[in-house]
Order: sequence, then structure tokens, then C-alpha cells
Amino acid sequence: MTRLMLVCVLTPLMAAAQETTAPATTETTAEAVRLEAKRENFGAVVAPAALPDGATAVSGWVGVPEVGAAYRQGTGGWEVGARARFDYLRLAVTAEGVARRQVWTSGAWAVAPELGLGVTGNTGSRYFDEQNLEGWFLRVNPAVVASWKVAETVTAVGLVEVPYELGLSPAGTWRVKPMAGGGAEIYLGEDLSLSAVGELGVDVFKELRGVTQTRLGYGVRLGLGVRLF
Repeated sequence: MTRLMLVCVLTPLMAAAQETTAPATTETTAEAVRLEAKRENFGAVVAPAALPDGATAVSGWVGVPEVGAAYRQGTGGWEVGARARFDYLRLAVTAEGVARRQVWTSGAWAVAPELGLGVTGNTGSRYFDEQNLEGWFLRVNPAVVASWKVAETVTAVGLVEVPYELGLSPAGTWRVKPMAGGGAEIYLGEDLSLSAVGELGVDVFKELRGVTQTRLGYGVRLGLGVRLF
């Protein structure tokens, strides 16, 4: 009789304990899956080619000829975000919204086209650049981003971008700067990543009532980013 009473008392208690611990176990498993997915597609500055849904990252960079900061958010199969740039050689500021979408992936490879749209304000300072263009410009920046995970903590990145600036005030001036290059992004731990990228191309522009001119275009950036989610 005593044994029967113990069974009757302990059985409901054991069932309640299982019900209490089950959600915690499920939650722990979900968190482990999320962390593993983050580790597999790490990156915040340039990589990955496009952030997965629900991922958020912020980054900043220094380089030549500019410094800048960016915000990235993965949502609904797209990556959306914003960037701010300061060209300290020409004293020009750019703000733009950005959208990416991954269109191809194969193993460690991924490719995503990107489109940036914004505005640039240029003081026209000619301390460094005697052919600098002064005024406000509409900026359209189509690009393609490719990433290749070469090691557990290293991703190679490739970039092709064609930023085009159309003069708004004064009208009649424009600049287009097709560039291509690449680099790498390294996972440092604690959701931090370090990126180094270099680009070369041409800088084609037209001054007000001037002729079209072409010269070397270049860019070097060293960035640090953090994945928030």
C-alpha cells in the first residue's frame, strides 16, 4: 500500500517537472541553432554577400579617400541598410540607402547584387584635388558583392561597383567611378569581424561647361563590424 501511494504521488510530480524543463530545452536548442547559423555566415562589414533574415550588423571603416559607417538588416529575403561616407580629401559627405539580395549560392560561394541611392554634398575644396566638383549630387550606386568562405574564420570578398553622381546644383556636372577589387573579412570572436578591401578603376567626370576627363580611381578601406543579432 505504501509503495502504491508513493507511485501515485511521484508520478504527477515527475510529469510536471518534465513539462517545466521541456520549454527550456527547446529554447536552448533554438539558441544553439541560431548561434551556429551566425557563426557559419559571419560578417558585418562586407561579408556575407547578404545578411540572412533577422540578422543585424553595424560597422565603420577608415581608409583612402574616405571614412564611413553602415547599418545592415536582413529581412524578407533582402538586406536593407544605410551608409554614411566622408571624403576627407575633397570635403564631401554622402548619405545613401542600400538594398541587396542574394541571387546565387554554391557551397562556400554567394553572390548578391546591390543598389544604393542617396545624395552627396561636395564643398568643392581644391586643396587636394584641383578638379573637384562643387555642389549637390544625386548618387546612384549599382554594385555586385561576392563572398567565398575559405576557412572557418576567413571569408574572401569581391566587389564591383559603379557609383554615378549627377549634379543637381549646379546642373550639368556629373561623375562616374567604375571600380573593382576585393579583400577579406576575418572573424575575431564575440560577433566582431575585421575587413580589409582595396579597389581600382577609373574616375570619369565632367565639370560645368567643361570637357569630359578621365583619371585613375582607387579606394582602400579597413573596417570593423559587429553582428548584433
